[in-house]
Amino acid sequence: MSIRPRRSHIFDRDRDDFYVEPEWCSRRLFEVEPFIGLIRDPCCGLDTIPRSARAARLSNFASDLIDRGYGKCRDFLTAPAPTIAGLFNVVCNPPFKLGREFVERALELGAAKVAIIFPVACLNAAHWLEALPLARIWLLTPRPSMPPGEVILRGEKPGGGQKDFCWLVFDRAHSGPRTFDWLHRDGGNA
Repeated sequence: MSIRPRRSHIFDRDRDDFYVEPEWCSRRLFEVEPFIGLIRDPCCGLDTIPRSARAARLSNFASDLIDRGYGKCRDFLTAPAPTIAGLFNVVCNPPFKLGREFVERALELGAAKVAIIFPVACLNAAHWLEALPLARIWLLTPRPSMPPGEVILRGEKPGGGQKDFCWLVFDRAHSGPRTFDWLHRDGGNA
């Protein structure tokens, strides 16, 4: 019996939870989810989400706790509320262990919508979702590979994601049951 070689990457955990999603994740979100107003990404990392927002002709503001060469350097969870005229939304790939804090802070600041990338395996234990205006869950397919940012900065091309991820979309204007659907990389059905 021959053993088929594994074509996925297994990475050590990044101490800052700095993981980079493929561009298609945010591009596809902006294609299917309507946003009115500014897109604010407080975890901009390597500028993936703001770049997709600009491509979708959405105005945006980027920041991150750590200066990685993109956006302003600030702590979203503790910084004073920014002065933003008009509607704004928060769209980000936060440290997974702080997903709840980022959503609650964004809603506290007055975001109309909040969308975060979240591990599907953590949904069952995320009881905090019940109290928030969760409107939609977009399951990402195929599994995106989200390596530590250092892997991308070294020029490596990751592939073969091993974990399932989704977009959680919170919408202040939503009423009714939550919905879920698949968000395919190529725009087709899953």
